[in-house]
Order: sequence, then C-alpha cells, then structure tokens
Amino acid sequence: MEPIVRIDGVTKRYRLGKQNYVDVLRGASLEVAPGEMVAIMGPSGSGKSTLMHIAGCLDTPDAGEVWLSGRRVDGLRGRELARLRGREVGFIFQGFNLVPIMSALENVALAAEYAGASRKSASVVAHALLEEVGLGDRVRHLPSELSGGQQQRVAIARALVNGPSIVMGDEPTGDLDTATSDDIVALMRDADRANKTTFIIVTHNPEVARACDRTVRMRDGVVDGQVTAAA
Repeated sequence: MEPIVRIDGVTKRYRLGKQNYVDVLRGASLEVAPGEMVAIMGPSGSGKSTLMHIAGCLDTPDAGEVWLSGRRVDGLRGRELARLRGREVGFIFQGFNLVPIMSALENVALAAEYAGASRKSASVVAHALLEEVGLGDRVRHLPSELSGGQQQRVAIARALVNGPSIVMGDEPTGDLDTATSDDIVALMRDADRANKTTFIIVTHNPEVARACDRTVRMRDGVVDGQVTAAA
C-alpha cells in the first residue's frame, strides 16, 4: 500500500542571527499508511513539531521531499499550498486556536467557508460534526463558555469539517487533565476508524502514544526508532 504521507531526507535550519543558526531537522524520513494513527515523541528540540508542520504544509523544508497522497508537495507555494491545507489536511493544536468572539458552530463553519463551501452548507456540516463530538447542545456557546475539553472537541470538529484525509495534532491533549485527555484521544480514534482518517500526533504523553497504532521517536532532528502497538 502506498503511504499517504512520505517524508524523505528532510532538513530544516532556522537562522537565529548572522552567524547563529540551529539545525532542527537533519535528514528526517517517515512514512505513514492511510488510516494509520501515529504518535511522534521525543525530547524538546528533537524536531518533532517541525516535522509535523512540514508534513502538514505549514512549513517548508530546506531539502528533501514531502509527499501527500501520492503527490509531491514540498515545492508548492501560495494559493495552491493554501488550497491543499484547507481541503486535505486538518489541524488540532494544544491551545485550541478558536476565534473567541465566534460560537462553536461559527468556528467550525468558518473552516468550511474558507475551503469554498457556502455559508448555509458550511453551517449544516458544522452542526452535524458538533453533534458527533457530543456538543449538539453547545453549538451557540462561545469558547469562553466551554471547558477545555469541550473547546478541543470544537477544534476536532473544525479539523474534520472539510473531510481531510490527514489530521495533524500538535500536543492536542497538552492542556487537558487525564480523564479529558482520554476522552479526546478516544474521539480521535473513533474518527480514525469511522472515516479512515490518518492522524499524526505530536505528544509528550505516553498514554496518548499507547492509544496510537505506532509511536515514532525522534532525537537530534532524525527519526531514531519506532514501536508498533500490540494487537
């Protein structure tokens, strides 16, 4: 089976000053199968978030290749890149990143509208997704009126609203307590199984990693090993 994500020999250097720089990725390679749920772990500075951002087309590599769904994407720019991100990749962040003056429904529908859906159809799909994540009675609430776990459920609905084949999560349970974290991981797993959505999750939490199909470990800017979950 052809991988849905293939990263081959990717490097990334961030320049901090005229004579000061840091090599975050040093030839990292990774393949992820369609429908797989993969955790990326490693110490701070190992390059795991940068690798995920490059895989999700939020950042570009200095060298190497990035392939999504059989298409090379590391050379895309501008509108083409924005279109790819909007329609094929969903994102879940630790800080939720919800618009504070918009309701749960409006936050989710906005992502669909950005991808080209009409306001009416975006609202219909957003409402259905909020029902699926257990927030059917909270669609008109602002983020400030929701708990952390509820806000992350809104963020998951937003990530799924355009039917992406891949969802990237950057510490999606980092600000949540253990019980709520377990609920969020179960919700992502349900979406993975129901829709064959591929999840790539950067995490420091071993419990989150154990819920995934495979854990990839990074160190010093490269993939340093991996563990497949027991059946």
